Amino acid sequence: MPTYRFETPRVYENPGGDYHPLFSQIKIPVGITVLKIDGEYFEVRYPSHEEYEAADIAYLGGITHTVSAEEKADLEAAGYEVDTIA
Repeated sequence: MPTYRFETPRVYENPGGDYHPLFSQIKIPVGITVLKIDGEYFEVRYPSHEEYEAADIAYLGGITHTVSAEEKADLEAAGYEVDTIA
């Protein structure tokens, strides 16, 4: 039986703060959380407790998630990429 893996989207940004100018060259990957609410997917940078509570499913940003075949189909229909692991 195949296993399906979903990795949430990410953005790359500079570290904040008043650092040496060379730090502006560094890009840090930051995961985006994907929430499924009433059958629709939403990307949320910093989800609130209320958003988590309202979600049918929450894929926390920066984490690789194992999903079912049904969720794989739903995620792909919403435009996300899901890997099949043999």
